[in-house]
Amino acid sequence: MSQFKQKITLAITGASGSVYALRLLECLVVANYQVYLLCSSAGRIVLDTELGFKLPASPDVAGDVLMKKFKTKAEQIKVFGKEQWFSPVASGSAAPKQMVVCPCSTGTLAAISQGMSDNLIERAADVVIKERGQLILVVRETPFSTIHLTNMLSLSQQGVTIMPAAPGFYHNPESINDLVDFMVGRVLDHLGIEQNIMPRWGYHSTDKN
Repeated sequence: MSQFKQKITLAITGASGSVYALRLLECLVVANYQVYLLCSSAGRIVLDTELGFKLPASPDVAGDVLMKKFKTKAEQIKVFGKEQWFSPVASGSAAPKQMVVCPCSTGTLAAISQGMSDNLIERAADVVIKERGQLILVVRETPFSTIHLTNMLSLSQQGVTIMPAAPGFYHNPESINDLVDFMVGRVLDHLGIEQNIMPRWGYHSTDKN
């Protein structure tokens, strides 16, 4: 029997908002999920630019770095390179049924909407769609062009959840972390993972369930 509650795929691309990805990863680890992590080259650049966090290009080394950073169990975070076609996420017979792309660039959005599968992130998303799993795209761009909106509509019609990185303010945020937790909390809600990092509508900012 697995020591982890469930498996999930998390992909990080080159859109702004890498802070969402690391916070989501932290919450998934706390929830005892095993995470299959995919990060594009642009995603690594943005992590360094926005957070000063250097994620090594080597999947094995990156896995060790993340394991130490989040104090995980052995193999709780498994990192795969963009062309590791024999990884579990590349096949419907082995891929987790849930996947989040956070943040999701509009380039990745376009590739997924067209079924390009030119790298492992795109292939993993394609697998989740074809297997009728749950795919959440935390898209980050502004403004959206008609091309972006068309791609989002196409994927939404196939059951993909489009969740732009657009935090609310009704919880009276006092810090950037409060805004980050709003979005990450909403993602966790849709994944069916219990969370108390985001106040519910109708509750005061200090009330958390």
